Amino acid sequence: MSSEGVPPEPPDFHAETSLEFEVADAEDGRRLDLIASERLPDISRSETARWVEAGFVRLDGRVRRPGHRCRPGQRVLVAAPGDGRTPLFGAPGENDPLSPEPVPLEVLHEDPWLVVIDKPAGLVVHPGPGHRDRTLANGLIQRYPEIARVGPPGRPGLVHRLDRGTSGVLVAARTEPARLQLARAFAERQVEKQYLALVMGRFGERRRISEPIGRDPKNPQRFRCRGKNARDAETEAWPLEELPLTTFVGIRLHTGRTHQARVHLAHTGHPIAGDVMYGPAAPRRGGGQAGAALRRLERPALHAAEIAFRHPGTGDPVRFAAPLPEDFEKTLAALRSAGASSTVPLSPQA
Repeated sequence: MSSEGVPPEPPDFHAETSLEFEVADAEDGRRLDLIASERLPDISRSETARWVEAGFVRLDGRVRRPGHRCRPGQRVLVAAPGDGRTPLFGAPGENDPLSPEPVPLEVLHEDPWLVVIDKPAGLVVHPGPGHRDRTLANGLIQRYPEIARVGPPGRPGLVHRLDRGTSGVLVAARTEPARLQLARAFAERQVEKQYLALVMGRFGERRRISEPIGRDPKNPQRFRCRGKNARDAETEAWPLEELPLTTFVGIRLHTGRTHQARVHLAHTGHPIAGDVMYGPAAPRRGGGQAGAALRRLERPALHAAEIAFRHPGTGDPVRFAAPLPEDFEKTLAALRSAGASSTVPLSPQA
């Protein structure tokens, strides 16, 4: 029989690490590569399609094409090669081994399975166009050499990410089994992510924002609500304190889309202060002391305050928190001193 068009024989699936799940009712008729990509949040959709083509993804034990339509109840198995390393795919240079570099890292927690970092604003999480070196990933493999062999080479150990301008808590896995388990928890929305932000204007009441998010066709660096290939996204936000020109808010992300909090808050008419991409991020002129404080912001006033999930090693529920950084605290202090503020009786855990 001709082998033309037949996917290659998959590698050994007796690998130490794997991710297995069942196709849900809501996924009836969806493509295999799309279903798999949603369970692998740190892998792009095009990358996942290449995994399917290479045989690293099986449906009911069989190799299928990326566009194969799935049915509820079918089992999907994603397995790494036998050496425990994720397949090498991607753009030229994307998967080149990273160089360990002494990037300063504020470690909130470490154990044999994972490490939790308090990422400062301005630090890029992993290499990308224009940011090959001095990333958080470079610092991770300098401090924890074993992480270099966990996950894709360009994103060692990473199970989620924060934008360059966002500060706060970030989790990385130290073993491949831990990475796959955490990736599945993120994909199945079993991770609680809470942020703090300053938004422009009076935010008002607690609200839930359920608008799909996709890439802006006019600017590939931006995202927007709705549009072609938009993916479901849900954000919950509530006021904590009213301040001059702004509101200090709590945010809970129920999904993990790129720029999600920034896009959703801007969609409500309350862009995050300091966010020039989705602004206006501050009044151009005037506003007194408060306006001057906002114009001094050099990044979006967005902070990943807490993350909670089941520990991949022990199974126990764990929660990690990162304090507000100095630049955020200084802006809050300047706004509070600019006029009388009104505290809203809601706690960050509301």
